[in-house]
Amino acid sequence: MAKYLLQRIASALLVIFLVISLTFVLMHSIPGGPFSREKQVPPAVLKNLEERYHMNDPLSKQYIDYMKNVAQFNLGPTFRYEGRTVNDLIKDGLPKTATIGFLATIFALGGGLLLGSIAALKHNKTPDGVATFIATIGVSVPSFVMATFLQYYLGYKLGLFPPVGWNNGALKNLVLPSIALGAYPIAQITRLMRTSMLDVLSQDYIRTARSKGLPGYVIIGRHAMRNALLPVITYLGPFFAYILTGNFVVEYVFNIPGIGQFFVTSITNRDYSTIMGMTVLFCSLLVVFNLLVDIAYTFIDPRIKLTGQKGA
Repeated sequence: MAKYLLQRIASALLVIFLVISLTFVLMHSIPGGPFSREKQVPPAVLKNLEERYHMNDPLSKQYIDYMKNVAQFNLGPTFRYEGRTVNDLIKDGLPKTATIGFLATIFALGGGLLLGSIAALKHNKTPDGVATFIATIGVSVPSFVMATFLQYYLGYKLGLFPPVGWNNGALKNLVLPSIALGAYPIAQITRLMRTSMLDVLSQDYIRTARSKGLPGYVIIGRHAMRNALLPVITYLGPFFAYILTGNFVVEYVFNIPGIGQFFVTSITNRDYSTIMGMTVLFCSLLVVFNLLVDIAYTFIDPRIKLTGQKGA
């Protein structure tokens, strides 16, 4: 296992290195810069700004300096917010983004596993139809439409929850963003769990357990549920990617100052350092999440070993 983890860590570092390099090249190949915006900047001021941020240095030197800074966890200054660094933006925004992502994960996993299991156990009955309908709606409706719908009807129209704002992370302000972000993955997990559970319940070892007179909760909890979770565990990689990227839209709609909002603002302002810093952060998080998913797979199914291959 230690050898496998070292291989995965080395692979992860290589992926992060390639992503940083590609992002650096793309950012510097686009015409214009962080100071070439709507307002015309006097040439003397522009020259001073470029010297201040070492933008006149050869591209190779800028690249080497940036990679050295990243290795020291220094993501550089931000051009949009005077006197602040990208690290400051991440420090301010990441807790907010992580809070919404965590609540959406609990909502999606808990709700999806529950709905999928009920749908399978009540196959072709009313609960199955209701769960399938909910899953279909969740998959069909884009996150920005779901967010706007919840904001208008539950926020403005009925006044059940605040329609916008962070309010120091008050729970009532987190309900709508978390539901909007978790709507699509809860639908996917429901469908996966339903299909997987139906397949597991038809297996011979489940029939054997029933013939031995084991209680239903033992059969479901100890035998069926564990094996039915495998497709859901596999989905967790794309799931975490969706949670990260989906936060961009949710934070924008609900006006939450998380890293997603900073990232979108940095793109519109050509804030190179912020774009690259956020890219490094997102890439690192996805790599870590995927590694954790692989490790979790081995706990769910002991037949799978961390040897670089998945096999019986």
